[in-house]
Amino acid sequence: MLAIYGPLQLILSVIYVIVIIHVIMSWLINFQVLNIRQTIVAQIWTGLERLLDPVYRPLRQLLPDTHPIDLAPLVALIIIISLRSYILPVIFGFQ
Repeated sequence: MLAIYGPLQLILSVIYVIVIIHVIMSWLINFQVLNIRQTIVAQIWTGLERLLDPVYRPLRQLLPDTHPIDLAPLVALIIIISLRSYILPVIFGFQ
């Protein structure tokens, strides 16, 4: 069981960190601390968007349209935290 539980925890932790980085970077871009016209910022932003689009797209279809505020990252974080902390340990019998 640890052979499955460990990698799942690692994958969820990596996705959690990537979502947090994406949220912080979006704030910095919106507050004009980072400029999207700089090549390195644009490349990182595009890479994060491509990585997280498969996670956010189904959530955006389910959530109501709150145009200026995107709730998909918040819901993704809640799902990741609940999976990592509550659901996986119960499934694998660690709680």
